[in-house]
Amino acid sequence: MDKSEKVVAELDTLKAIASPLRMKLLGALREHGPATASELGRRLGESSGSTSYHLRQLERYGFVGDDEGQQSRRERRWRALHTQTNFQTEKFLDDETGRALMRSTIGYSVDYLMGNVEEYLRGDFGRQWQGTLGVNDYLLRLTPADAAELLAGLEELLESFRARESDDAQAMAVAWHLLALPKKP
Repeated sequence: MDKSEKVVAELDTLKAIASPLRMKLLGALREHGPATASELGRRLGESSGSTSYHLRQLERYGFVGDDEGQQSRRERRWRALHTQTNFQTEKFLDDETGRALMRSTIGYSVDYLMGNVEEYLRGDFGRQWQGTLGVNDYLLRLTPADAAELLAGLEELLESFRARESDDAQAMAVAWHLLALPKKP
């Protein structure tokens, strides 16, 4: 899937996505491709009724839609409409509800990140992967403009690799988490 982005800049759209189950549904569609509500329910341990309801809410706000390659009209197949979601946090700074929803949404994202870390620590990905990937941290003294430029450069580099994703048998999905937070002196 080519890079496309869903921008969350309005409170109603933020309310639509700020749910752990909705974020999991969207993530599953991005990671595993199109699926029915029943398939997603089984994958996530939810009822198909619950997943159907939440998928319709995600559809209403432009996160998911029908899979064009749907084989049958009997079961609706859903797909993610974008490869990533961009939360414009600055739009919610002056709104108490928006700030609370952003805190929750960031919390869900960190939970997802921690799940990936736990899987990495538990998993046997082989010596090639264990020695190649892991956790790195950098502490840089930057201006807000410098930080924005660095983030844009990292995103551009990641997108250049999306264009060359591999079907090689050794290829695996690799979750890249960019987390940049200012630190008080």
